[in-house]
Formats: sequence, structure tokens, C-alpha cells
Amino acid sequence: MAYYFSQESRTFSEYLLVPNLTAKDCTPDRVNLATSLVRYRKGEEESPVCINLPVTSAIMQSVSDDQMAIALARLGGLSFVYGSQSIDSQVAMIGRVKKYKAGIVTSDSNLKPDATLADLLELKQKTGHSTVAVTDDGTANGFLAGIVTSKDYRISRTTPETPVKEFMTPFDKLVIGRDGISLSEANDLIWDHKVNQLPIVSDDGRLIGMVFRKDYDEHKENPSELLDAHKRLMVGAGINTRDYRDRVPSLVEAGADVLCIDSSDGFS
Repeated sequence: MAYYFSQESRTFSEYLLVPNLTAKDCTPDRVNLATSLVRYRKGEEESPVCINLPVTSAIMQSVSDDQMAIALARLGGLSFVYGSQSIDSQVAMIGRVKKYKAGIVTSDSNLKPDATLADLLELKQKTGHSTVAVTDDGTANGFLAGIVTSKDYRISRTTPETPVKEFMTPFDKLVIGRDGISLSEANDLIWDHKVNQLPIVSDDGRLIGMVFRKDYDEHKENPSELLDAHKRLMVGAGINTRDYRDRVPSLVEAGADVLCIDSSDGFS
């Protein structure tokens, strides 16, 4: 049966831009595509979760893994890492996204001074990071003794048994930032001293974290990237209605910024 639509009809031509009537300040670089990702109460000033590019990726194993999450967040969108996997595996994916970049990064590549080049190479293979902090106890918050990068050794000239303390850049030759330094000030030090990383240390010499030049470079290349309060990429996670009591706390602890119930489970 035909339906009579009683309101005004429209044609596409009514919405065409009239030539030469576009204001000079109406340029592509001024367009803002930011939009709310979640519902929020009427009257609130802004949504608690906004995305800069109105695009999200589906909660599917063939679509949304950690690599998709990183790529989409760098463009301003958000990916929901699929939940059809073990909790530990999904948490690991969330962790890789959150560790991809940050303002001040907690070092996950640390060695003791008496660790060897072989230990260093094994750690690099495990973490994929070329900068390693050398602390007195080999932890992320130990007393900083030095830094090792790929510029500090040559595999062809350094034996695997050589302790890292013999070829690391020692503390007294490092450019460092003190506790309380802002990210902007840290980046200024990196540029002023032409270094690629800046260790942040406490007044008593303990390592707090690291700031990397590459994070600044990547942000300038992707000004719309979606970042949390700690300058880390944002990422969502898919959950179900079966093991959520165990899965949700683990995902939140790993740093997931938003959770989404898979539609098929949500319907049930």
C-alpha cells in the first residue's frame, strides 16, 4: 500500500553549494569531525569519550587486533579489540596499543650493569625496543646507571659475554630530565641536545620514565591521533555476557578506554 508523505519534499539541488559564495575561512583544514562515542547526560558540557575521526572498527577477529587499533587511533578513530579470545591474549593486545607511545613511558627494557651483551640482545628480541635502561637492580624504577642504544655497541666487535656497563652511556654523560618536568619541557631538552630519548629521574637518581623523540615526531605527522590523558593511544575492547566478571576488570587494568558488548551477546 502506498504511503503519502505529507511534509515538504526535497531535491539534491537544494543542498548544492553556490559557486563563489563560500566564506574565505571555510577551508578543509578548519573542518572538525570530532564526535561523541558514548551517550552522555543532557546539559553536560562534553562527552566523556570523543573521537577525532568518526570511524570505529568492528569487534571481529579478522578486523580489530592491536595493529588495527594502533593504525586507527593514529588517524583519530577507535578500534574495539575482539573478545573472541582468551582474557590474557586480549589484555596483551590492549597493552601493546597503550605502550606503542606515551608522554612519559615507564621503561619495560631494563638490565643490571653486569648483564651481558647476550642478555641485551635477548631482551631486544623480546620487547622490540632498541633503548635499554641500565639500573642498579634491573628494574624500571631502580637507580639509573646508564642507557644502552644500538649506537653503543657493534656485534662484530663486542663479544656476547661483555657486560653492558663496559659499553653503555654512563649516567654522568646522559642528558636527563628531573621529576616534575612537563612533556613540553622534556621535548625541548631532546631537541636542544639532539638526543633521541630523555630519561626522567627523581632527585635521588631513580629512573621514573623515558620520553622519546619518535613520539613527538609521530604526533606532528598525525595531529588528529586519539590520545588519553597520558598521551597514549586510545583503544576499546569487546566483551561478552559470559565471562565479563573476569574479563572486564582485566581489560580496565590493562588500560582499555571504553568497552563494548558484542551485539549478538547484548541482544540476548
